[in-house]
Amino acid sequence: MTLDQLIALDAIVATGTFRAASERLNKAQSAVSHQIRKLEAELQFDLFSRETYRPSLTPEGEIYFREATRVLEQVHRLQSVAAGLRSEQEPSISIAVTATTSLDPVLSLLGTIRERYPGTSIHVASEMMGGPLARLMEGSADMIIAGLEGVPIDDVETLPFGTITIRPVASPDFPAAHRPGIRSRREMQGYTQVIVSGTGGQDFDQSRDVLSGGHHWTVSDFEAKKTIIKAGLGWGGLPEHLMKDELRSGALVPLRVDGFPTRHTEIFAIRRRDYPMGKVMSDIWAELETAH
Repeated sequence: MTLDQLIALDAIVATGTFRAASERLNKAQSAVSHQIRKLEAELQFDLFSRETYRPSLTPEGEIYFREATRVLEQVHRLQSVAAGLRSEQEPSISIAVTATTSLDPVLSLLGTIRERYPGTSIHVASEMMGGPLARLMEGSADMIIAGLEGVPIDDVETLPFGTITIRPVASPDFPAAHRPGIRSRREMQGYTQVIVSGTGGQDFDQSRDVLSGGHHWTVSDFEAKKTIIKAGLGWGGLPEHLMKDELRSGALVPLRVDGFPTRHTEIFAIRRRDYPMGKVMSDIWAELETAH
């Protein structure tokens, strides 16, 4: 077996067809098919069932593919290590962080890196909604801290970073907060929902937790959103770490809204596989691996 054969196998599984895999690999479809048939001949069993338009893994193929992905993961890691060893210290690195998570653990890590590499400028941007993913895919961020919604998993490496909690809240003077129990969607459509606009552009727009059919106020950041909600002018979801004091003092109170439960989202450090890491990014990634 060869690395090219394993890459072809991975591409077919990821894209669903031999044709799509050939486009992804920028190779002729016949060449991709030949690689797989040659691999199957060496293994002496079929990797794919070809009875339908979309090839599906055979039981033996599923087991083999599972092990092949581990090999490919190690190959990608070796390539990144080699690239890091060849490279010089980067003049700058850029990290985009979802605005729903606290910057404290990010800054703690980067403080250590700054002492180690004082010659490297570090740019940290707080992005809304699909903003971090947009920065990663356009190549303006070396790494992002964000959830996995919309992320092309086959094209990135990820490391667990933490969990964020977002819950719907309002001022205690807000009409919907005057009585206990779950508020219906129809009732909440009569109140103003405060939402944060994304920074990812149309291709990376995210509309999670936006009540359709209701009246909305749109703001540019979570601090503005919290201020408006505290003033009793609307309701909306806020990250728990941004309103600990307000929840403790009663300046904000949780709302129970049908279809808008308290949401717990896993956050990851994410980088593109096709972007080699230099010395600084390699150290950042290694620190994240050690921490988790």
